[in-house]
Amino acid sequence: MAQFINTKESLVTEAIDGILRTAGGRLARLDGYPHIKVVVREDWDKSKVALVSGGGSGHEPAHVGFVGKGMLTAAVCGDVFASPSVDAVLAGILAVSGAEGCLLIVKNYTGDRLNFGLAAERARAYGIKVSMVVVDDDIALPDLPQARGVAGTLFVHKIASALAETGADLDTVSTAARQVIKNVASIGMSLDTCTVPGSPKEARIAAGKAELGLGIHGESGVEVVDFSTARDSMHIVLDRLKPHLQNGTKVALLNNLGGTTSLEMAVLSDELAKSDVIDDIKYLIGPAPMMTSLDMRGFSVSILPINDIELALLQAPVSMVAWPNCLAVTMPSIQPIPDGLTPIRPIPSGDPETGALVVQCCDILLKAEANLNSLDARSGDGDTGSTLASAARALKGAIDRLPLADPTQLYRAIGLELSQTMGGSSGVLLAIFFSAVGDAASSGMSNVDALKAGLARVQEVGGARPGDRTMIDALTPAFEALPDGFAAAAVAARTGAEYTAQIVKAKAGRASYISEDRLSGYNDPGAEAVALLFEGLSIYLDA
Repeated sequence: MAQFINTKESLVTEAIDGILRTAGGRLARLDGYPHIKVVVREDWDKSKVALVSGGGSGHEPAHVGFVGKGMLTAAVCGDVFASPSVDAVLAGILAVSGAEGCLLIVKNYTGDRLNFGLAAERARAYGIKVSMVVVDDDIALPDLPQARGVAGTLFVHKIASALAETGADLDTVSTAARQVIKNVASIGMSLDTCTVPGSPKEARIAAGKAELGLGIHGESGVEVVDFSTARDSMHIVLDRLKPHLQNGTKVALLNNLGGTTSLEMAVLSDELAKSDVIDDIKYLIGPAPMMTSLDMRGFSVSILPINDIELALLQAPVSMVAWPNCLAVTMPSIQPIPDGLTPIRPIPSGDPETGALVVQCCDILLKAEANLNSLDARSGDGDTGSTLASAARALKGAIDRLPLADPTQLYRAIGLELSQTMGGSSGVLLAIFFSAVGDAASSGMSNVDALKAGLARVQEVGGARPGDRTMIDALTPAFEALPDGFAAAAVAARTGAEYTAQIVKAKAGRASYISEDRLSGYNDPGAEAVALLFEGLSIYLDA
């Protein structure tokens, strides 16, 4: 997969320099490229205990993104997923350690333990007070003698660093760090593997599956599970964490492993907050990418039972933007709709034949959802089918509330329903269309003339005309042929929709931004939807 890098050999050093250029003068690096890649606080005066962490790159914003006041004093970076050298770690220790000494926070991987450990011994030979803690928060492999260090490491960074910032000595800071390590538990889940620069992507997770308990270096998960929803995924993760946690108030850290969208992470936040699997999750850090695995499309949850002192340290302010606040989990706050926007409910009336016709229209659009999305992916954002289907579902759900026996009011009611439930420009235009049809019908126009009046209003507001490659190219001929029956209208709509495949320069809608080669030979999805609707109604009415 193509990536925005220059070379894999220069990737880490160029990335570090890019971070430094945009850090506002808060950070500096040691002059040791390419073998020594150490980022330090520019304002550090060595009067307090220094906090040094690091490891392989590819976990950004960890670890460089958490160097600053209130968190790390220095970050020692290796190449992607590779431990930094002993000399690099020693350089970091020597650069920031004063009389109060230094705490090394190390994730439990062999390379990190060995290199940080030997560097600590060499630093002690220089007369520097050095303590080292090893984080082993991953509970995915309970029988493993040496559990991995993953995103729970961030709790150690924050609590130990905030304590050091208050002037606590090395023993106090080290003891607090070990207490966090003892209590924190983490596990991750992903739908896809990560892409290591310069290496082919490993496609080991099948569609409909997720890996549970995978490592932050792309290591295989402990188990492959069926994937269905965000709710089920969060339930599985929390259920695995529960046996490893003590009772009491807890903080959850919801970490984006790199490739999960913000929208998905927000849904996962909701599921975590309202889940009853683990009691007393009162605070949340995130959701945010904090300890990532390049572009892995997954998430991890780390949970720490806390006391009041630890909570205060977690909530102490820091200078870096990559660290999300530790905030209380609350219920959604809901305010009333402003006056004048409360939905107007039409007076319902029954008409089985009309109701069945409306339902049939909805079913036609629901059946076409996937095909329309696929077609729209050629010229838009691939959601035409979903947008129409969501409106169809809402309309079917409102069928008992509609004035089915009064066509004039029915058009207006449909327009109102669509304006409230259908997103995007299509929702607005169709709401305008049905409202205008209702207005025209109330003035005594025939059904066909009222439909044409609604179409004219849409053209006036939306600006599209026949030949612009929109649904109007199918609606216009369909309405012209409608006096001859639905079969004739269906043929006309289909002809109009097929014609849009020849229009390679759209003048309206998202397709107007798309190159000609992407449009040629493919019907406009809106026009296709109109054609499918008329064809379906023709079959239904002739049955």
